[in-house]
Amino acid sequence: MQDRRPARGLYLVTPDSADTAQLLARVRPLLPFAACLQYRNKEADAALRREQAVALADASRAAGVPFIVNDDARLAADVKADGVHLGEHDGPIAAARAVLGDAAIVGVSCYDDLDIARAAAEAGADYLAFGAFFTSSTKPNARRATPDLLRQARRHGLPMVAIGGITPDNAPLLVDAGADLLAIVSGVFDAPDPVAAARAVHALFEPTRL
Repeated sequence: MQDRRPARGLYLVTPDSADTAQLLARVRPLLPFAACLQYRNKEADAALRREQAVALADASRAAGVPFIVNDDARLAADVKADGVHLGEHDGPIAAARAVLGDAAIVGVSCYDDLDIARAAAEAGADYLAFGAFFTSSTKPNARRATPDLLRQARRHGLPMVAIGGITPDNAPLLVDAGADLLAIVSGVFDAPDPVAAARAVHALFEPTRL
């Protein structure tokens, strides 16, 4: 990815799982509808995280989908991921680039704060993530963002990711507000038909809809 920016669409984020084979079986059918895949597992130990990251990196490469590791630049480098996503306690962008190289995608969580977004943009972030926009089962106590935040952050000229409680039903509001990617865990994986949910989000970014 020469310009280091993921395409618009579904930013699929993995659910916590202790079973690598089961996780892969859930992820693979969704990859055709994903613009990006992020590995996130807050419960796993280091060995399991590496095992799962290796497996998901291979699956992502086979599908032609950029693979991002949450929080951990060194793990991302170890599995040859396309990049890393940094939260507020994960260190500076420059440190991640020192580990991953200049070609890596480095995204930053901005929560509900335009000052964080400005600083991240100035430091060389490749995308800015805002949220939670809706009540999230993954992060029930997350700070809440509004669609207007996306409109204001457009000034930075970077792709914007919306996250937090997003489903195919409420996603159009965020696309209309300017979200380039919709980061979703339970809204896809816990849907009655995950493939149909992923396809529905993907369709929101089709030229005929835009």
